[in-house]
Amino acid sequence: MTDPVLVTHDICKSFGALQASRDISLDLRPGEIHALIGPNGAGKSTLIKQIAGGLRPDRGTVQFLGRDVTALDTAARARMGLARTFQISALAMEYTVLQNAVLGALGARGGVFRFFGNVLKDNDLRSAAEAALDRVGLSDQAGTVTGELSHGQRRLLEVAVALTLRPKAFLMDEPMAGLGADGSKRLTGFLDGLRDEAPILLVEHDMDAVFALADRISVLVYGQIIATGTAAEIRENPEVRKAYLGEEDQ
Repeated sequence: MTDPVLVTHDICKSFGALQASRDISLDLRPGEIHALIGPNGAGKSTLIKQIAGGLRPDRGTVQFLGRDVTALDTAARARMGLARTFQISALAMEYTVLQNAVLGALGARGGVFRFFGNVLKDNDLRSAAEAALDRVGLSDQAGTVTGELSHGQRRLLEVAVALTLRPKAFLMDEPMAGLGADGSKRLTGFLDGLRDEAPILLVEHDMDAVFALADRISVLVYGQIIATGTAAEIRENPEVRKAYLGEEDQ
């Protein structure tokens, strides 16, 4: 079997008496979408922060591309190709769509933000940014101030920024949040084709999108994974149905 792109081993994280992550081990394999689901407060965002590098686990390790990256910060992991989109938008709303994408491309290079005008004149950075915008269908919005975009367009811009990192894997934290049915359908179709470029660890509450996209699903409850399997296996798992899907045994 092909080696996983991303692996966590026995991740643990506590905040005082609250154990947010309890011995979490999971992996992300080439070409797949692995969904992480669970009720609010289950610890999903805390786990993603630990995988992305924004939060150090108390115990356990994170491996990316066969390397132990537990001690690396977010920027170092991003330069390796671990791209993240956020539950709450992290875009610079006062900048244009193109400027946001160029900043992503600059981060992939490991550059330091100094004189923005000079950065925009860098042909390689602009080309990478424009190619990413074209991929998500935002080329005609390149000069638009980001704050003027619709919610769905901002979600697509986040994906474009992630694409400029030349990602080896995506961490996506609720990309469907705030989208209507049409927006969710469009983004679901886009992500479905993206898995062949880089696998996706997907945190999502939209269960229609999860069951449509995920090759595997892990269920997190009270900081612990209680089940991992295919969509069909998760649907039929009595522990999952009771703990998360809201069904009691008959």
